[in-house]
This record gives sequence, C-alpha cells and structure tokens, in this order.
Amino acid sequence: MAGLALEGPNPDVDVLDGINGLAKDAPHWVNKSMEYIGEYGIIAGLAVLCLVAWWAARRRPDAPSVVAGLVWAPLAAGIALLANIPIRGFVERPRPFKDHAGLEVLIPGKSDFSFVSDHATLTMAVGVGLFLAHRKYGLIGIALALAEGFCRVYMGVHYPTDVIGGFALGTAVALLLAPLAQALLVPLTTAISRSKPAWLVQARGVQTADAGGSAGQDAEGSRVVATGSAMPRGHKDKDLAA
Repeated sequence: MAGLALEGPNPDVDVLDGINGLAKDAPHWVNKSMEYIGEYGIIAGLAVLCLVAWWAARRRPDAPSVVAGLVWAPLAAGIALLANIPIRGFVERPRPFKDHAGLEVLIPGKSDFSFVSDHATLTMAVGVGLFLAHRKYGLIGIALALAEGFCRVYMGVHYPTDVIGGFALGTAVALLLAPLAQALLVPLTTAISRSKPAWLVQARGVQTADAGGSAGQDAEGSRVVATGSAMPRGHKDKDLAA
C-alpha cells in the first residue's frame, strides 16, 4: 500500500510544514534539546512518573488493584507496539523527509515506515494506562504523550496523522484490554501483597481492602476503600436513613 497519499491540498503536509518550520528558525541548542526530549527524554519521564505513581499507590488501602493498573500501563505500551508492526507493514508510508524536500530533519537516517508513530503509540498507551489506575498521574502522562507527538512532527520524522494514529492505537489497546488485564493482574498483585516481597505491592502497616468496607472515589478519581471501622454506627445509620 502506497501510504495515505492524497491528491490536491493536503492539511497533513501543511501542519507538518508549519510545526517543522519552527525548527528552521530555532537556535541550535533548542533543536538539540527537542531532539533529546522527543527521542528519549519524554519516555524517560514517563518511566519516572510510573515509579512515582507506584510508590504512592503502595500506601493506599486498595494498593493491589491500583498497582495492578500501574503494571498494565507499560504492558499496554508493549502490546500496542507489537500491534503496530503489521500496521506499518500494511500501510508502508515513507517518512515525510523522503517525499518532501526542505524539511528540517533533526534525526536523519531513519529508514523504517512512518505510520503509525511508535513513540506516540507507546507514550499514549502508558498515559491512558496510568489514567485508569490514578487520574492525577494519568493526566500528567497524557500531557507528556501529547508533547511527544508534537516533538515527532517538530523533528521532521512523522506526519501529524502518524502521531494521531499512534495516539488512537495506544488508547485503544490500553482501554479495550484493561478489563482482561485487571482480571489477570489483580489476583497476582494480591497474592504478592500476602507474600514475602509484599513491599512491592503495599507499604508496611497499610490496611488492605480485605479488612472490609466498600469502594468509592476520592477527590482525584482513584478508587479508595473506606473500612467499616472508620465510621461510627450511628453516623452510618443516619446516612442510610437519608
């Protein structure tokens, strides 16, 4: 397949020229920074964000289920990248700098196909996976994924639609397979929380959901567990009467 070529005016190319044109006018140090950020920096930042989210999740009453969701985020990224292999082979879209002269290419020498962007796929899958586990960290992850997409176009190595396709693929994998992933991962993390390396899942001294109670939502949208002992009986009866 020739690769999403369109006759006449092409908004995809127009947006590419507009964003990549910023690189032509930018100082050298800005372009070098964008090169590093777009190729490695944002992915490294997402890895650190996942570690911070994991460390915080260990202190939650529902730590096993939240940690399972955090484990799913990088797994979703890996599955999405594997799914992208046949997509790239089917579309066979060349890199934009091969068909459009005059682009400012910050990372020359890329010879693989352009659609869809691996970087956009990976970062959005991680961001959406984080969002499913913890809303605050997920929003940060999605923002980093959007920044990654901008960087890929700025660097001249992807069309905007390559990035949008990557975002769609990463989101679809993270969302559609999440119920199956949770069904498999929650029992695993729960078992680990009751074993010798329990610190991987839950911080010492934190009461788990097994102590009883019902699940709800905290102010940030993450699942929390309110234990029955945390509320006096009279207050509970008053709430039920209301």
